[in-house]
Amino acid sequence: MSIVKFTGGDAVMSSQEIADLVGSRHDNVKRAVERIAAKGVIKLPPLEEVKNHLGQMVEQYLFAGVTGKRDSFVVVAQLSPEFTGALVDRWQELEGGARQMTQAEMIAASANILVSLERQQAQQQIDLVRVERKVEVLADLRTWDHCPQNCVSLTKAKEMGWDRYGLSGAVADFVLRTWHNQPNHAGMVRNGHEEAQGSQYIVWAKSHVTAAFKRFASECQMVSETQATHPDYARRFRLVEKVKS
Repeated sequence: MSIVKFTGGDAVMSSQEIADLVGSRHDNVKRAVERIAAKGVIKLPPLEEVKNHLGQMVEQYLFAGVTGKRDSFVVVAQLSPEFTGALVDRWQELEGGARQMTQAEMIAASANILVSLERQQAQQQIDLVRVERKVEVLADLRTWDHCPQNCVSLTKAKEMGWDRYGLSGAVADFVLRTWHNQPNHAGMVRNGHEEAQGSQYIVWAKSHVTAAFKRFASECQMVSETQATHPDYARRFRLVEKVKS
């Protein structure tokens, strides 16, 4: 059998690589290739002479092109079907490395990257404006020593959401602090506890909290007697609207 040096430009996989992928001896793989080729199932690929890890000259088959790729699948299917996935992954690696992008593809890829960066910068600018706005709002809020009777803290506001609609703390927190229709803050209250070290907490007007929960509930879609969804909330949640006494 003559040795043919492969000179094509396609991705190439050797019989040694196939042996490594399926965990088989290389000579067994070569015999399998020759046996299957003798039956006319595959075309016998060209041979290449290379040095092995011991420095010895050995022969290995080279699978290349569409036909070689197809024949390598046949060989692996005969030797060890469960390793076909590994063969697919290896061919993808080889073909990815062998194929170079055209100039048009490189320009398109560069344009996509530029658009992505511009979108990220625009979103970062929007986020920055939101943060600055929140800082401005907090700076303009009134500060009280005690919570006014017409205002509620976060804890009390969550209780209102539970008592009226059966909303969990997480959903109520979303409505009050994350939702784009969240109620405006009424002001800040100084924490009078000694261990609070002069900290403050936000309060909302009761009427604004009630209106926000009412609007949120009205936009919900019931999927069962007690479970609902909302366009702005990622998961299902409990919603049981309670009749006021």
